[in-house]
Amino acid sequence: MKIAFIGLGNMGGGMAANLVKAGHEVRAFDLSEPALAAAREAGCQTFGTAKEACATAEAVVSMLPNGQIVRQVYENEVIGHAPQGAILLDCSTIDVATARAVIAAAEGAGYAMVDAPVSGGIAAANGGTLTFMVGGTGEAFARAKPILDAMGKAVIHAGDAGNGQAAKICNNMLLAIHMIGTCEAFTMAQKLGLDAQTFYDISSVSSGQCWSMTSYCPVPGVGPTTPADNDYQGGFAAGLMLKDLRLAMEAAEGAGASVELGAHAKAIYEAFAKDNAGLDFSAVIKSL
Repeated sequence: MKIAFIGLGNMGGGMAANLVKAGHEVRAFDLSEPALAAAREAGCQTFGTAKEACATAEAVVSMLPNGQIVRQVYENEVIGHAPQGAILLDCSTIDVATARAVIAAAEGAGYAMVDAPVSGGIAAANGGTLTFMVGGTGEAFARAKPILDAMGKAVIHAGDAGNGQAAKICNNMLLAIHMIGTCEAFTMAQKLGLDAQTFYDISSVSSGQCWSMTSYCPVPGVGPTTPADNDYQGGFAAGLMLKDLRLAMEAAEGAGASVELGAHAKAIYEAFAKDNAGLDFSAVIKSL
C-alpha cells in the first residue's frame, strides 16, 4: 500500500520505519531535513511538501505536535490533495474538539478518517509495540486497523470520532497520578529507612502494585530497566506529559467532570517541567 506519513519526529520516525518493514511504500514528509534523512535511511521516499507526499497515496498517517498544526495540515495539505479513496489516520495527541472537527471536515469531503493516538514511548514506536486508541466509524476503523497493526501490539476501537483522544488523555491523566503516587511512596519508604529494592519486592506483589512501579519504576536499579537507569533520558518526556494533562483538564472542564487529582498532577508537572521538560516523566521523583 502507498502510505503518506506526515511528521517524522521521535515517534513518527520509528512508526514510518515499521510501515516500511511491513512492506508498505511510505511517502514521507517533515519540516526537518535530518528527520527526512533518517526516513530515507529507513527506506521511505521523501518529499518537499505534504501535498506531494499525499499525491497517489492510498492512506495518510500523521504524527504532529498539536491540534492547530493538525487542523492546518489536513485543511491545507491533505483534504482535496490525497486521492478521494484514501483512508486518513491522525495519530497525534490533540484536543477532542479539534479531532472531531478535522474528521468532520474530512468526511464532508468524502474521506474516511480516524483519530488514533498512541500509548507507548519512543522505544515502543521504534519496536512496533504501540497501543492505538481509535475513534471513528466502524468502517473507517476496519480500514485503518491493518495499517495500525504494523506499528503496534494493540489496536482498540474506542467508538465515535474523537473517542481515541478521549481515551488517551484519560489514560495519561491516570498514569500521571499513578507515577506521582509511586514516587511519593518510594521517597517516603526510603526516608523511613526501608530499602528501595525491598519496598519494590513487597509492593510489586501487594495491593500497591501498578504499572508505574512494576514496568516503569522511577528508582534507578530497581525493577526492569527504565529511563531511571539512564539518568531519566529517553522515554516519555515530562513536557509531553504536561501537554496531555493540559488537554485532560480542558476536556474535563468542557464535560463538567471532577478531576481533583488530575488537576493536582498537572500542577506538579507544571512546576517540574519548567526546568526539566526534556527528562522522562518519572524524573518527577527528583522534585520530592
